Amino acid sequence: MKLVYFAWVRERVGRPEEVVEPPAEVRTVADLVGWLRGRGEEYAYAFENPRVVRAAIDRVHAKPDAAIAGASEIAFFPPMTGG
Repeated sequence: MKLVYFAWVRERVGRPEEVVEPPAEVRTVADLVGWLRGRGEEYAYAFENPRVVRAAIDRVHAKPDAAIAGASEIAFFPPMTGG
């Protein structure tokens, strides 16, 4: 699956996107964030407060308990405000 990072999440991870194949036990957005945090210091820093980072599965906002099975793209971004 393709992961896309925006704003300061991208800056902290150090790349705009990547293709990953998480293990079978990674079933939800929260599981994915936990798995990513274990991939290195940059990920641990980007997801140090998982409650702040938002996710979208195939361009639809998703909650942490959303299933990721079958997703082709998951995006991570900080909260946004209108303007």
